[in-house]
Amino acid sequence: MMLVLPPRLTHEEAPACMRMLQQGIAGHNGSSTVVDASALEQFDSSALAVLLDCRREATSLGRGFAVKGLPPRLRELGSLYGVAALLPAAP
Repeated sequence: MMLVLPPRLTHEEAPACMRMLQQGIAGHNGSSTVVDASALEQFDSSALAVLLDCRREATSLGRGFAVKGLPPRLRELGSLYGVAALLPAAP
C-alpha cells in the first residue's frame, strides 16, 4: 500500500493528515505500508511525528513500514532527533 503525503505538512496540517493516513492504513490488508514523502516541500518537525505515528500504526497491525522520497532536510531532522533509523527508505 502506498500513502502519499501532501506538499505542506506543518503543525497546522498534521492532525488532519494523520487522520487520513490512519484511515488508509486501517483500510488496507497488505503486509507493508509505504508512505510517499516526495511531494513534501514545506514541513516542520510535525512531519516526523506524522511519519512516526504511521509507523506505529502499521507495526501495531503487524505490517512493515517504509518511506519513499524522504526529503534530505527531513532525513537530517530525523537524524538530529535520533529517529532516522525508524524511517527506513522504501526499495
